Amino acid sequence: MPSTPFPLWSSAAPGALGTAAQDIPTLTAYLPAPGKANGASMLVLPGGAYWGLADHEGKGYAEWFAENGVTAYVLQYRLGAHGYRHPVMLNDAARGLRTVRSFARTNGLDPSRVGIIGSSAGGHLASTLLTHFDAGQAGAADAIDRESSRPDLGILCYPVISLGEFTHQGSKKNLLGENPPADLVARLSTELQVTSDTPPCFLWHTGEDNGVVVENSLLFAAALRRARVPFDLHVYEKGGHGLGLPAASKNAPPWDADCLYWLGQRGFLKA
Repeated sequence: MPSTPFPLWSSAAPGALGTAAQDIPTLTAYLPAPGKANGASMLVLPGGAYWGLADHEGKGYAEWFAENGVTAYVLQYRLGAHGYRHPVMLNDAARGLRTVRSFARTNGLDPSRVGIIGSSAGGHLASTLLTHFDAGQAGAADAIDRESSRPDLGILCYPVISLGEFTHQGSKKNLLGENPPADLVARLSTELQVTSDTPPCFLWHTGEDNGVVVENSLLFAAALRRARVPFDLHVYEKGGHGLGLPAASKNAPPWDADCLYWLGQRGFLKA
């Protein structure tokens, strides 16, 4: 069973436009059954074009991770639908990752096995944190702010990556507004921001995806290759967009089994 959602900040979130639920970024924890936790944690970022949050890419993934021994947290981040623009979403994701790492440290889990997964626009947000993290503030009064926001690995499901030629225009507009400056577009085209410090990544996409075209994953994988960052890339022939976990009605490929294999190779599932 999921926990009750809890706010990322004890007071108003930085940059909040109001006090409604949509203005309060939260985490919801999904815990493995007693005795099943393997010490790893995962921050889950649902997709929804920076306009909404898809439940099957949030709760659905979190329950799957918990079943496999990974403590999962679904982030409700702020959205363009409610007037928010970058960097609010990135700030929410960074705070979420720091919080998950802090919880790992205090709850007997492994603070060096904290991953991030994002789908579609949530994949863009995950890839943004994977390329725009920081080490934390050593002298901060808030213990959470002392934690690094660098994920130890990333899982990107049919992600928006580029804000250039192959972008998803709705996600770009909801994130940056109308006519964003060219330098901001480049800074948030995450295939241009990969370095040798970018964490290892698992990416999957389908060739039939007409919502977010496969070139997004290909560009990011090519950038990881150039930077010599370990990655696993799966491009499945069949399937569209927003598939989530495999189910007959969704025609999703078996990416979940491939992902668990990769996580095991990286020592993420080992207690």
